Amino acid sequence: MTRDNIIGLLLIASIIIGYSIWMAPTEEERLEARRIQDSIAAVQRAQAEAMEAELEDDPIIADDPVTDIDPAVEPEKVDSVAQQRLRDRMGYFSGSALGEEGYVTIENELISLSISKKGGHIDAARLTRYKSYDQSPLMLFTGEDTRFAFNFFSGNRNISSENLFFIPYLDGQRLNGRDSITVSGDDVLNFSMRAYSDHHTADSPSYIELAYGLQGNDYMLDFDVRFTGMREAIAANTTFINLDWQSKLPRLEKNRQNEQNNSTVYYKYTNDEVSRLRPTRDGSERLTTSIRWISFKHQFFSSVLISKDGFANADVSSTTLNEDVEDFLKIMAASINLDYDARTDNNYQMRWYLGPNSYRLLTNYDLELERQIPLGWGFFLTSWINRFAVIPIFNFLDGFDLNYGIIILILTVLLKVVLLPIAFKTYLSQAKMRLLKPEIEELSKKFPKKEDAMKKQQATMALYKKAGVNPMAGCIPMLLQLPILIALFRFFPASIELRQEGFLWADDLSSYDSILDLPFSIPFYGDHVSLFTLLMAGSMIIYTHMNSQMMSSSSQMPGMKTMMYFMPVMLLGIFNSFASGLSYYYFLANVITFGQMFFFRRFIDEDALHAKIEANKKKPVKKSKWQKRMEELAKQQEAQKKKRRKR
Repeated sequence: MTRDNIIGLLLIASIIIGYSIWMAPTEEERLEARRIQDSIAAVQRAQAEAMEAELEDDPIIADDPVTDIDPAVEPEKVDSVAQQRLRDRMGYFSGSALGEEGYVTIENELISLSISKKGGHIDAARLTRYKSYDQSPLMLFTGEDTRFAFNFFSGNRNISSENLFFIPYLDGQRLNGRDSITVSGDDVLNFSMRAYSDHHTADSPSYIELAYGLQGNDYMLDFDVRFTGMREAIAANTTFINLDWQSKLPRLEKNRQNEQNNSTVYYKYTNDEVSRLRPTRDGSERLTTSIRWISFKHQFFSSVLISKDGFANADVSSTTLNEDVEDFLKIMAASINLDYDARTDNNYQMRWYLGPNSYRLLTNYDLELERQIPLGWGFFLTSWINRFAVIPIFNFLDGFDLNYGIIILILTVLLKVVLLPIAFKTYLSQAKMRLLKPEIEELSKKFPKKEDAMKKQQATMALYKKAGVNPMAGCIPMLLQLPILIALFRFFPASIELRQEGFLWADDLSSYDSILDLPFSIPFYGDHVSLFTLLMAGSMIIYTHMNSQMMSSSSQMPGMKTMMYFMPVMLLGIFNSFASGLSYYYFLANVITFGQMFFFRRFIDEDALHAKIEANKKKPVKKSKWQKRMEELAKQQEAQKKKRRKR
């Protein structure tokens, strides 16, 4: 190759690259194209609903029942008038518009899925090892409350897959005479539903296939959607297929309000973190970049649609239902766009997760599905404590097949043992402050006026310094314990392991325990009495009283005692409808704290401690370099003030 040839190729490449950059759409143009696509999708959904209503009311179609038509042979036998009417409405899928409704059930040891012949989608999903709050079968969703349909244009008609009749296949062979298939162990069930276009022949297949791969003992199943031989059946200018997924979430838990506040839409961008819609209010979000998965999450269960290559974009929304609708919580919806190439076959590789929000289970899939469990992800210490300490210990104890009330007791004792050094330092600091209490009160009498507050504070700090007492020594250990308290506050209400597990009088540690149902509702309290919450509040009042006896002086912080006693009363109202396992834990923690305080009081010689404080007072107080600099700075400022006064 000569130098001129190389220069020519480089020039051609430069022109092509420059032209591509110049002709690339601007951000405004891309947004406008997206807006047009969304408008088309909305029109498609509206037309699909209208078309379904027309099909149901068509007298010719209604009077001509046809069962399981084989589209390769049977369409010619259908009455020509009905066939033409169908084609006018259903484009090149008129043959699949006729059929007999029915269901095929596929199941393993964990889930049972009902697949509808009309639409080919999962009509109902039941988790066989769980029950609803009223002990009825736990249904994640059912057909009359769920929509799952693919929308596209065929023959200038908007087609929705929910209006097509699909033919069931097992391992590639047409399924006849069976309506239930079971798989177990390591076996895999390969089941699919096909809807044929009018262009289908044995030599040139043309169909839409929804393929399901279910393995035994797994909540995850493969879900592939294939558009095969659609070049003549689907409009040539089609660039995307719209997937419309909607679900009316059923109530599954005892506490409807709490479940509603913990149910929302979660989603994960392909190259970003997991996000969600705010669960306590209605909302919607336009997801403009590639999405890895979208989840309709209950408090303890989830329906998650996962894409291998990512969904092009989507709109998600969540709408809360009124309390009058007792059996349902929210309506969740996702309008998903799938990139489509009209020149070739299209295969969308997806997966379904239909199961419990178990941290141990979800982490195994390596999809960040566990981020749906509220473990305090917003603060790294809280999530770390739960993930690397609390959950492993809890799972370890769970392996001994103990009652969960006993597991919470053991977990509380272990945590208190770990925190024992911090608790000891806190008590020691409080003991020193209590021994200095008489001298602090003397300072209060010496500086009774408000204008002497600064002098009293300085004298108090000087006393602490001289006695070798750090007033913050008791606060720092408490701050160190705070992340653990918050972590457990998150852990217990989110643990599916506690769901419907009883202990003593509580029948469900994941919900409130009621020893008395009230015929009325008390504002800020509720319509029931939770005994674990009463015990927790009572133990907090006792602890507050014992702690207040060790405070140096109540006059230093006016109203503090009142606030300390008000806190248990406030928590009584807040925790009355919370998980009883959480109230039980806090009650146990307070009781163990009482034991620690009596233990410390017995083994700490307060006379010797007082003697040590008095000895510290006699020692010269060493000033740190920082303190010396601060004093020098104060002297300089005072000198400058005197100079200004002289002027």
